[in-house]
Amino acid sequence: MAQQLNGKRVAILAADGFEEAELSSPRAALQGQGVETHVISPDGKGIRAWAETDWGDTYEADKSLDEVNAADYHALVLPGGLFNPDALRLNEKALSFVRAFFEAGKPVAAICHAPWILINAGVVEGRKMTSVPSVAQDLRNAGAQWFDESVVVDSGFVTSRTPKDLDDFNSKLLEELAEGRHSKQHA
Repeated sequence: MAQQLNGKRVAILAADGFEEAELSSPRAALQGQGVETHVISPDGKGIRAWAETDWGDTYEADKSLDEVNAADYHALVLPGGLFNPDALRLNEKALSFVRAFFEAGKPVAAICHAPWILINAGVVEGRKMTSVPSVAQDLRNAGAQWFDESVVVDSGFVTSRTPKDLDDFNSKLLEELAEGRHSKQHA
């Protein structure tokens, strides 16, 4: 798989209040396979993590939404948390960036509450997904098929429930990234 991941670049889009493990673990898994990662925040400034029950570390952003184009990346990772996706789902630049990955058939991986962003981006209808259980009804209302599983993959689209599922999430993220574009990935 390492050869298939050589030269790949992945965007990790987050704002203040992302769940720390849901950014740090996928990033470490990607970098461990030689994948270049860029943390992207709305304004390009550092973002503060939520670490389960309290504020965690501040992570430096590599770029702002104004500086990036989905065409420059092979995949997108959306960490969850409660505050992060709630802010990003109201940010039109973030929603446009997310939609561009789906329109190009590129892998997208979202965990926990991050599907809120995807609902507002209009990319979940007809898709098989999972999420933290509190988002399940939101996904069903938006036309997704929700499953209570550690990871659900639907044509390049990877979703998981919580940090407990990160091993499965990371494994499928790497697999879908190695496969590349998916013709059934759609907006």
